[in-house]
Amino acid sequence: MKVLSVNVGLPREVQSARKTVLTSIFKSPVSGRIPVRGNNLEGDRQSDLTVHGGPPKAIYAYPFEHYAFWTKQLGETLTWGNFGENLTIEGLLEDAVHVGDRLRIGTTELIVSQPRMPCFKLGIRFDRPEMVKRFLKSRRSGFYLSVAGEGEIGADDAIEIIDRDPAAVSIREILEVYVGGEVELDRLREIVGVPGLAKSWRDELQELLVADGRT
Repeated sequence: MKVLSVNVGLPREVQSARKTVLTSIFKSPVSGRIPVRGNNLEGDRQSDLTVHGGPPKAIYAYPFEHYAFWTKQLGETLTWGNFGENLTIEGLLEDAVHVGDRLRIGTTELIVSQPRMPCFKLGIRFDRPEMVKRFLKSRRSGFYLSVAGEGEIGADDAIEIIDRDPAAVSIREILEVYVGGEVELDRLREIVGVPGLAKSWRDELQELLVADGRT
């Protein structure tokens, strides 16, 4: 498991549907060792911190294995960072990584926090308004990481899982639960109780328990 590319981007204004939108979804690969400080890679910033960035969404990782699927689906040439990911990675897919897992990449330590739920800016990036629905339907979400230990990351760095959350809630499983999949009561309670789960996801899933009178 390793990093293939480190990608960063700063906020920029783009025109969409006759309005100006500020977005940081346009990422480009960078070379060398890139410092991770606070909730950002050096040279990378989020545009709207009410829905992007912050501790639970500091760094976004996306498996390169999905690029072949999207190249066929979209019929266009894609390059690393096209999905707005900070890290294009190899060998770690959504069904094999768990919420709360602690990873060592380069000299950083990162914690898996949640799947990516796409917003309309993904449609802007590909100039395809339907891309948000297609992305979610594909279940090829990638995942967000919070920063547990600052350091540096570079292309070709190994990805090491140094601690596994005992609940073993994969990114794929929690995404399926969120979009309406079947889940047993005890498992849903276990998912809600995972310490590494982002608060926004915990609140959403807690509402499922409350709605069904299952708290």
